[in-house]
Amino acid sequence: MIRSLIASLCLCVCLYGDFVSAADNTLVPEAASAIDSRFAASQNATAVQFMAVTANAHATAAAVEMLHRGGSAIDAMIAAQLVLGLVEPQASGIGGGAFMLYWDQQAQQLHYFDGRETAPARVDENYFLQDNGEPLAFLDAVIGGHAVGAPGIVKLLAMSHQRFGKLPWADLFQPAIRLAEHGFIISPRLFTLLNETPRLQESPSLRAYFFLADGSPKPAGTLLKNPAYAKTLKLIARDGEQAFYRGALAQDIVKAVQTNPNRKGALALDDLAAYKAIERTPLCMNYLEYKVCGAAPPSSGATSVFAILGILQHFPIAQRQPNSAAFAHLFAEASRLAFADRDTYVADPDFVAVPTEGLIAPAYLAERAQLINPHQAAATVQAGQPAWPKAAAHQPYITSPSPERISTSHLSLVDRFGNALSMTTSVESAFGSRVLVDGFLLNNQLTDFSFVPRDTAGTRVANRIEPGKRPRSSMSPVIVFRDGKPVLLLGSPGGARIIDYVAKTLAYSLDNQISIAEAIASPHIVAMNRGVELEQGSSNEQLKPALEALGHVVKLMPQSSGLNGISIDGKKLTGSSDPRREGAVGGE
Repeated sequence: MIRSLIASLCLCVCLYGDFVSAADNTLVPEAASAIDSRFAASQNATAVQFMAVTANAHATAAAVEMLHRGGSAIDAMIAAQLVLGLVEPQASGIGGGAFMLYWDQQAQQLHYFDGRETAPARVDENYFLQDNGEPLAFLDAVIGGHAVGAPGIVKLLAMSHQRFGKLPWADLFQPAIRLAEHGFIISPRLFTLLNETPRLQESPSLRAYFFLADGSPKPAGTLLKNPAYAKTLKLIARDGEQAFYRGALAQDIVKAVQTNPNRKGALALDDLAAYKAIERTPLCMNYLEYKVCGAAPPSSGATSVFAILGILQHFPIAQRQPNSAAFAHLFAEASRLAFADRDTYVADPDFVAVPTEGLIAPAYLAERAQLINPHQAAATVQAGQPAWPKAAAHQPYITSPSPERISTSHLSLVDRFGNALSMTTSVESAFGSRVLVDGFLLNNQLTDFSFVPRDTAGTRVANRIEPGKRPRSSMSPVIVFRDGKPVLLLGSPGGARIIDYVAKTLAYSLDNQISIAEAIASPHIVAMNRGVELEQGSSNEQLKPALEALGHVVKLMPQSSGLNGISIDGKKLTGSSDPRREGAVGGE
């Protein structure tokens, strides 16, 4: 398996570049990449002892190294995350945040860790409004220090390691340090993102690191070293997470944010020092013979994915066959209903009341299912009236989507002890805020808040920005159980589209018993109340006339999912990484 990982490093440089397709980066978080069977050897595999599936072969190799040494899934995740921040910097890193599910086999307990970023203490709800009262343009808000929240991933890594790690903390940093010092080859996907992501060269530090003197990106195959990142990791490895949140690194982060030449931000040293990762209660729902568990608010992933599944469950299985017009119609309508609720109710539950359980209650989803006409698309879709906790009834919130365009990564891991981990990790937009400091990129997660806090009548948006608040997310790490045992780990990048990527894959896998590899590779359907997207270049293109006849407005679009999953059948582990990206599976 290690040999297959090494082979995939060479394969992606040699072959990947000829099937990269352009995408509109104002609409999707990362440029999409067409499916290619030449990656099958490294992106689908089986094992019996342990397994790691990540978005990059270097990160998977780092995870496998720790698992081979007897490390836990937590140890492997930390090593992989630190490498991803180097080789896939557009997607995640120590300047960002994450949501993680962890199954503790010995205690038979599922844990949910929230490492989402927090808004600085000096913001107010008008933070994204211009002097004329109009919201900032998305990229104007992204680029610079304005949208940087207090990063949460390093706290999450430390918190989870203290409880569930087996190997020494410093050892987990060594693969990323070695790679940063000796250099890694720029992959074709990283080159594509450098070439197609807008306004990268407005950041002098990014321009110096990633671009040639003539302004073109360093080409795929270039050896890229990052001694500044290696130095940063050595500090955190030696001194723990406080080196990031209180020491010289914290001062460098704050200085980069507050003095940014593009747009200054509000992040202060006190915000970093006060940051805490939180253990929350995971959200679970019964589905068929399974128990599906995911990330509760401030992520909208579990509520929305579960709502889609729960609504679909009310229609005959014959209408839910993969890649059929009947399924695409039902899925699109269910997704529209879920997004209407998501955009109205889901936000940080420490700041606003969220009807979390009400949004996935069986009786409520049965009512929502009755709104779907199997033969006609609804003209409009409204948020429903889920049951509220008694102390929070009748919250006056208005529907308002945030301009979420997450550039993200997902890791699925199982160790030799039976522990299982599903984590989605992000810096938000591709390359985050474009602020590179001490070798790593800072997030722009504050743009996941609604830019407009109230309507003209003063009615509040649940996901408005407030000091210390965590922005709503669509990250959807999932662990599926049957008879009390984990049987499937899954998650994806893709901004708000994550919800539909994960829901479709679960529906195909659980409803129709399709293999995890087939379900991940199957064509996407996306419906976020902005028309229906069918995956361009896939067999789903042929569904367009039938869906239009039902009243849908249909667009053909490339999709940039990066689903990474592991199915567990007894001792057999089957891993699959989305062929739309350059991920890899490793294990023994």
